[in-house]
Amino acid sequence: MLPEVLKSTIADIGEYYLVRNLPVHELVTQEFIDAFVKKGSCYALTYKTKIDQDNTAALLPNGKLILSVDKDTYEELGLQGRPSQYSGKKVMRYIITIDLTDAGFHPESKKYNRVLWALREKKPLEFDFLLAWYNTGAEGSTLMSYFSKNQIQALKPKITFSTLRDLQCPVLKSNDLQGKPEESCSTEELFEWLGAVLNEVSLDNKSSSFLSTYCCPEPNTVVEKAFLCTITGFIIPEKIIQLLEQLCCYFGEPKLAYWLTLTVHGFADSPVSWREVEHGFHKGGENLYNFVIFRNLDYWLQMAVVAHDDCPP
Repeated sequence: MLPEVLKSTIADIGEYYLVRNLPVHELVTQEFIDAFVKKGSCYALTYKTKIDQDNTAALLPNGKLILSVDKDTYEELGLQGRPSQYSGKKVMRYIITIDLTDAGFHPESKKYNRVLWALREKKPLEFDFLLAWYNTGAEGSTLMSYFSKNQIQALKPKITFSTLRDLQCPVLKSNDLQGKPEESCSTEELFEWLGAVLNEVSLDNKSSSFLSTYCCPEPNTVVEKAFLCTITGFIIPEKIIQLLEQLCCYFGEPKLAYWLTLTVHGFADSPVSWREVEHGFHKGGENLYNFVIFRNLDYWLQMAVVAHDDCPP
């Protein structure tokens, strides 16, 4: 059974907001910057936009607003940017970065007023946005009250629990990343096995199966009962850290489990993946990382991206 404190952490993963038809210029006003950007970690991501086809935007917790726009929009905005590194020989997409915390970005500055004018009058951009804000108890506005004049909806992540019975699991040793024949499996074998389990792929390698011939790597062991929890939504890093800490505490008392994993998938159509690294879609837009935490609190960290991404830092 899962400890109650872990269940509580999962249930309290936090809500986020969907704001419809929000003009981008509202995210660069001094009022918004003072209320949210400078008083915590504010996150925003355009909703249901396609990074390889549409204009997209993201507000990062470091206060940088990233715009990924097509060539026509870029020329109409007239703001300084750079060609997308995934454009090819003929540049059709540009990346604009606006640092909302820059000391020179204030209502009396030319830069501030040019950005506001470009986004509000010259080429107004409007999107549905996912928004979340994390602060350490500072009093002030909430996103719900600040955007009360907009069409805003509070959302909670979708949480599902399932029990996997008689599951074949690879044998792992925390100090053997490469694995050893007949002793332990490698990090790559674990990563592939996780993908199969999360996608409900059979591990039997039956000759009658036309879908998959995959089988659990060896050596392996059969676990009578394994828990799988999936949380889907706009989940901020601070909440993931809290969850990771509770997973480490799971081994504070004797357990039969030798290891557990926490896998985090980034949005496929986000304009950034790691920190401020530009993200491309290519064939799937995957960007993810996976923690493997062992009973002795050693851990592995695996990070993966598609071809249209720089390697994670």
